[in-house]
Amino acid sequence: MAIKSTIFKANLAIADIDHGYYADHALTLARHPSETDERMMVRLAALAMQAHQLNDLCNGDATLAFGAGLSDPDDPDASLTDFTGRKRLWIEVGQPEDKPLTKACSKADSVIVYCFNHAAEIWWKGIETKLSRLDKLQVWRIPTEASQALAQLAERSMQLQATVQEGAITLSSTQGSVHVEPVRWK
Repeated sequence: MAIKSTIFKANLAIADIDHGYYADHALTLARHPSETDERMMVRLAALAMQAHQLNDLCNGDATLAFGAGLSDPDDPDASLTDFTGRKRLWIEVGQPEDKPLTKACSKADSVIVYCFNHAAEIWWKGIETKLSRLDKLQVWRIPTEASQALAQLAERSMQLQATVQEGAITLSSTQGSVHVEPVRWK
């Protein structure tokens, strides 16, 4: 019998000073049995960093949600979908292959990858030339220390505050606070 996903609930208060976006989001995260707390929290941070797109791209008339992630490789880790069903933003976390990213670029207006962990540099060196022609793609590196610290904030029921300022995000809860400064690779 297959092991089921673990459900996490997060009440996320976002204060994105860079983009003038302030909102509360009640989120449900299904953590696949093979997914770590670190990866799940990077997904949550990525969504928080891009939440302003809800207003910037769609004037608030869209759905910002987590996808099936590891359960379905053809579904994004998070996405912004407008009321017509068009994918405005496709977010991937980790070190995806070039073919799924190419496919994502054909399905969405914009694709953003947030890579993390110690092997990210090796992944990037091996895939950079294959991804250089994808105009819709951005690749960001989350420093390993920050992604590992994010894992310490994971709880089944979370109350989180996300502050986005000067391109960085600070995620805070009763468990502590983690400051993340992503580095843009593409």
